[in-house]
Amino acid sequence: MSLITRVEVHEFEFDAQNLSRQGMAQSVTFKRGSTVRLSKFAIVIQTADGGRGEYVAQWVATRSSLGQLLMLCPRIIGKDARERIAIYEDLKRDIRQFDHMGHGCLDIALWDWAGRHYGASVTELLGGYRKRLPAYASTYHADRNGGLDCKEAFVDFAEHCYALGYRAFKVHGWNDGNAREEAANVLHLAKHVGDRLTLMLDPACELRTFADALHVGRACDEGNYFWYEDPYRDGGVSAFAHKRLREMLKTPLLMTEHVRGVEPKADFVLAGGTDFLRVDPEYDMGITGSLKIAHMAESLGLDCEIHASGPAHRHLMAAMRNTNYYEVALVGPDCPNALAPIYTCGYTDQLECVGADGCVSVPTEPGLGVTYDWEFIGRNRTQLHVFE
Repeated sequence: MSLITRVEVHEFEFDAQNLSRQGMAQSVTFKRGSTVRLSKFAIVIQTADGGRGEYVAQWVATRSSLGQLLMLCPRIIGKDARERIAIYEDLKRDIRQFDHMGHGCLDIALWDWAGRHYGASVTELLGGYRKRLPAYASTYHADRNGGLDCKEAFVDFAEHCYALGYRAFKVHGWNDGNAREEAANVLHLAKHVGDRLTLMLDPACELRTFADALHVGRACDEGNYFWYEDPYRDGGVSAFAHKRLREMLKTPLLMTEHVRGVEPKADFVLAGGTDFLRVDPEYDMGITGSLKIAHMAESLGLDCEIHASGPAHRHLMAAMRNTNYYEVALVGPDCPNALAPIYTCGYTDQLECVGADGCVSVPTEPGLGVTYDWEFIGRNRTQLHVFE
């Protein structure tokens, strides 16, 4: 047996340049000369036989998710780290009253533990076969600060991404959700780069009404967009509303980023609410939970697109047939992807991570295949939680 004897959660902070928060929102966007302080957390799982699994949360690293994670950590002490499915089932029930966002990082760390234990990459454990993953540049939200602040700026940045090797490009528009402005941006991009780049649109639930979502969706139809994602302010959770929208548009909808777990996503699909499914190993109860969702989508003949970026996301995609693009998020001109700079092995999800073939590579070393900068994490640590 490989009993879990200790779990550590390291909270840490770092500064990101040329970025700022949008009012009181969690999201950040471009602002030249500004510095924003960002918080993340790292997880370490240790077992009695000397095993160790690690993961640094990037996308799910909010105070809410951290609170759920700290609720779950004591529950895995004394469990056999090899029994990921049993742990998944227990944690899923334990956190059933919440949104499950504290669960995924523990499962990912257990997969890292398993890979190190067996001397194999997570891709190898999954039976994965994809070595290079087609990628798309996923922009920051549009701003009013001289970055992605107009339709011409979006075209300029799309051209830059194309020159780097990207062959797909996703827009996040303005947070104030002006439907006419959004539609004009959609059509301007299609006119100037649509013959060379596959285009997607993600308003991120910013459009205020169903009518606005329909107006912008018809622009996507005209521009031949590959998908239209989370258009309006239902929060991306109403299968009925999106079924109605699907009936009025030809552009495929990509939904369920904000619907947690395999059963609710299956319900959403069967109710007719989406064309593509969304999955994220940080959001959807880890690699274990994400595989269930990917296989469910496959059984229905649907593609399942992975949200966001990271080593766990790459390993998951390497084992999936029914997925199209890896999301390099979030990117923009003259500012970094706001992910913690915590790798010493050369791994990166910054804008330049894509190759001339438009793809990113999958790590091949044991576990997640990345080496974390624990000196950086320790130097910037704000709190350490230990469970034994």
